[in-house]
Amino acid sequence: MDWMMLIKAFAVGGAICVIGQLLIVYTALTPARILVSFVVAGVILTAVGVYEPLVDFAGAGATVPLTGFGYSLAKGVEGAVNVHGFSGALTGGLSATAGGIAAAIFFGLLCGILAPQKQKT
Repeated sequence: MDWMMLIKAFAVGGAICVIGQLLIVYTALTPARILVSFVVAGVILTAVGVYEPLVDFAGAGATVPLTGFGYSLAKGVEGAVNVHGFSGALTGGLSATAGGIAAAIFFGLLCGILAPQKQKT
């Protein structure tokens, strides 16, 4: 086991989470806007070439947070555009992240079914 990689992943993932917490505490942004901002930041940072070196450095510490979802979208679009041309811009992001999206929907449904329901008063 590579302990240095674990430390890098923890440090980078933790730093991303600290940024999110600071946004929650010190701004009037809603959690939904912060989450969307993280995904968009991941796409933009990937487009300008900053996020991929971070992924190479920290591994899961950079790919697991929501900025990593933006990174996956951008890399999927980039790959699909190289193969399919302009139409890849419309399909590449969803193709690259389909597994994660499907898992989120499935586990959300599972939690909705298994969680006890409360009456609204």
